[in-house]
Amino acid sequence: MTTQHGNQPTGQQPHGAPQSASTGNMLSIIAMVLGVIALIFLPIIFGPIGIVLAIIAKMVRHERLATAAIVVSAVGLVGGMVLGAVVNSR
Repeated sequence: MTTQHGNQPTGQQPHGAPQSASTGNMLSIIAMVLGVIALIFLPIIFGPIGIVLAIIAKMVRHERLATAAIVVSAVGLVGGMVLGAVVNSR
C-alpha cells in the first residue's frame, strides 16, 4: 500500500491479504515421526521432544495435525517405555 503523496509504503497490508496463520503442518509431522521413533528407540528422549513440538504446533502455529501429533508422541513415549520394560524383563 502506498500513500496519496508518493510511492512510499505505509507498512499496512492490502485489504484481503492473508493473516500470518500457518497453513503447513511441518512441526506436527516432525512430532509424529519422533513419536513413532520413541516407540522403538529411546522413548525418554524422543517422546518428550515430540510432545513439546506438537504443543508448539498447536499453541503457536495453530496446525491442524497438532492434536494427533500430541497423541502419537504421548503413545510413543509411554508405549516405548512399556515395550522397553517388557523386553528387559526377559
